[in-house]
Amino acid sequence: MKISTSGTTIDQQKKDAVILFFQGEKPLIDKTLSELITLCSELIKSSSFKGQSGQTAVFPLAGQIAAKRLILAGVGEAKYFDNGILEKAAGAAIRAGRDAGATTFAMPSGLPIDGMDDGLYRLLAGRGAVWGSYDFSTFKSDSRKTKPLSLTFAGKFTSKISITYATEQGAALLDTADLANLPGNEAPPEKIASWARIMAKQHGMTCQVLGKAELTKKGCGGILSVAQGSAQDARMVILRHKGTDPKARPIVLVGKTVTFDSGGISLKPGKGMGWMRYDKCGGMAVLAAMQMIARMNVKTPVVGILGAAENMPGSNATRPGDIIKAYNGKTIEVLNTDAEGRLVLADALGLAADLKPRAIVDLATLTGAVIVALGSAASAVLGNDETLVSDLIAAGNNAGERLWQLPLYKEYSDDMKSDFADISNICKSSSAGTATAAAFLQEFVPEDIPWAHIDIAGTAWLESAKPHQAPGATLFGARLLAQWIESLNA
Repeated sequence: MKISTSGTTIDQQKKDAVILFFQGEKPLIDKTLSELITLCSELIKSSSFKGQSGQTAVFPLAGQIAAKRLILAGVGEAKYFDNGILEKAAGAAIRAGRDAGATTFAMPSGLPIDGMDDGLYRLLAGRGAVWGSYDFSTFKSDSRKTKPLSLTFAGKFTSKISITYATEQGAALLDTADLANLPGNEAPPEKIASWARIMAKQHGMTCQVLGKAELTKKGCGGILSVAQGSAQDARMVILRHKGTDPKARPIVLVGKTVTFDSGGISLKPGKGMGWMRYDKCGGMAVLAAMQMIARMNVKTPVVGILGAAENMPGSNATRPGDIIKAYNGKTIEVLNTDAEGRLVLADALGLAADLKPRAIVDLATLTGAVIVALGSAASAVLGNDETLVSDLIAAGNNAGERLWQLPLYKEYSDDMKSDFADISNICKSSSAGTATAAAFLQEFVPEDIPWAHIDIAGTAWLESAKPHQAPGATLFGARLLAQWIESLNA
């Protein structure tokens, strides 16, 4: 989607559709546009539109304004508003307009809403519009090429940097989306690695890929144990953005990239197992974030590490009760092979620590327990550094990706102790699953390195269509990581 600007007011835009946002039944429009406000009021009277979050209404026009259609998009009541609602409303408006035949759109350049500066509004709305244009149709035999879409922000501008960021971040999301949605047979670890190599070259990054031989030599027993039951060998993908301050200590982003998770010998129930193609979403979010970072050419050096493996119950699969050794030398008793993501991350975090980074953040679809705790409304964040956790929560609030902090008490670490190894991969009490999983990961990060873990199991994909996107990967985490790292340059 091409995003541009125009100094002409929104009511003068000769587009297929003009998009206006509503907070309940209150139009978020500049008060000087009184005729447009009156038109909206008249149209709403004859419709069921109430400005609820995710609600849209498309009205064909007959010369009242320059555009052919008016699209109203709801962001809900003010007391429940968050930035993610605005981004999703923009996506929903684009999808509704496209379904009505529109290809050229316009939005106001600013939004009269408390606490929302114009630059952040344009980033959220522009990025949301780009994401709303996406559909995964790779395997649809009757799919047709869609016409290119365009969006114009209309009105006064003080800076256009937010337009650039919306364009670059939106492009990174779209570029990663098809890979994120591919099923396990189409996206094995080697394909993830090949895609990363190409993307890195296109955007001025370096890409190192560790295969089975290199992982064995380094002693990465965690990721290798997960891949043992699969015909697909594991890959550790390491992307590097050098930044404009190469002497600075890097930020390291780590993503769980399990291309398909059957559970291994501890086999998952068959119902819903097909969705386990999305157990790679932590890595997909890191890929999208790394591309955003490179496109924006942020000052801070950033390293992205993806631990890619397939978890299958083959004849050579790791058995419950097996003991393995991770990269940092700690031994792990594998009591449940379906707790495999933490084994992959153990090695990736060890490699990340070797870089002596400023901070490490990992993302993973790690536990079903986080869905019990938070549903799909937010992801959990846990860590060893309160400043880092607070900064990530703030970045998530700005970027429209909410995080909620859970504690890391010593009792959770105690619950992960093993009778036969340094640590077990599941807790003894079968409770506090999200926190005990994070406590396991903490064992592989040196205490002097700020670290945070984000569990995205409840937010990484949609199983049914929403107004702003079809079923599939959400790439949750990419937006907040880009927001956080960009803020480090301020």
